[in-house]
Amino acid sequence: MRRTGAATVEGASPDAETEVADEGADPRPDSRRGASWRRGLAALLAVALLATGVVLLLQARELRDTPATSNRALTDTAETARVAGDVSSALSKVFSYGPRSTAVTKESAKRLLGGDALRQYAALFGQVEKQSADQKLTLTSQAVRAGVTRLDDDGAHLLVFLDQVYEREGKAPTTAGAQLSVTAELRGGRWIIVDITSR
Repeated sequence: MRRTGAATVEGASPDAETEVADEGADPRPDSRRGASWRRGLAALLAVALLATGVVLLLQARELRDTPATSNRALTDTAETARVAGDVSSALSKVFSYGPRSTAVTKESAKRLLGGDALRQYAALFGQVEKQSADQKLTLTSQAVRAGVTRLDDDGAHLLVFLDQVYEREGKAPTTAGAQLSVTAELRGGRWIIVDITSR
């Protein structure tokens, strides 16, 4: 073995020196690429989780705000019973009259009806008054069933069934049924009928 000013490895070849140099090469470019890939994946997962969270939040809000959950007719039994009672009573009054009581019925309608219901009623009641006086006709209406299909803070929709008895002087009474779709509004603490549709 020869000694020179520089240390040598005995029997080492130039290729061996290259291999040793390669083994000690800086592996950081590969690790930088791997770290960059991991950061990208983490960012993508964060965006996906955020988007999923937003979608779930919106769906939860929709579930809370569906018509079924905002319909107090399903949860507020006291107010449901109140509106059904008020509307049933009002319909019985405005659809009951006799030859000598049409003025009373008309005044009841002014207190118990509003909006389109009052306008329609007023337009038809003139004919009813004349018919009642000419034919000595008496109509007695009784709400036999009222179902509240929708109720919110200031409005309600109902389906009401009426039994009606028609009596003409000197003739046997005639009985008929009526089915009405009714919209009512809460005004000044009272339920006022604003729309009536025959079904």
